Amino acid sequence: MDKQLKKIMYVEDEPDIRDIAKLVLENVGGFEVLVVEGGEKALAEISHFQPDMVLLDAMMPEMDGPTTYGEIRKLDAFKDMPIAFLTAKLMEKDIAGFLDLGAVGVIAKPFDPMTLSEQVNELWQKA
Repeated sequence: MDKQLKKIMYVEDEPDIRDIAKLVLENVGGFEVLVVEGGEKALAEISHFQPDMVLLDAMMPEMDGPTTYGEIRKLDAFKDMPIAFLTAKLMEKDIAGFLDLGAVGVIAKPFDPMTLSEQVNELWQKA
C-alpha cells in the first residue's frame, strides 16, 4: 500500500483511554485523530472525517465493536478500509472472532502508550 496512514478514527467509550490514545497517536505517531465515544457517533462522523483506518473498542454500551464494524462495512466508501480492535478481550476465541470479521489485527488493552503508534503502523502496513 503506497498510501500513508494519516487519519485515524478511534471509537472508545472510556474517556481516559480515549485521551491517552489521542495524545500518543497525535504526538508520537503524528496522526490526525478523531476520537468518538461509541458506534452511533462513529457512523455519524465517519463520512465527514474520512479516516484511513479505524480503531475500535470491542466492548461498548449500546453498539459494541463487532456491531459497529459491521455497520461501517455496509458503507461503500469504507468497505475495504483497515479496521483494528483495541480490546481487553484477549481470549484466543475473541481474537479469532475479530479476525474472522475481517479486522486487520487486535491491539491489547491496556496498551503501551510508547508503542501504540508503532503497533497501529504495523497493522496498517499489513493491511
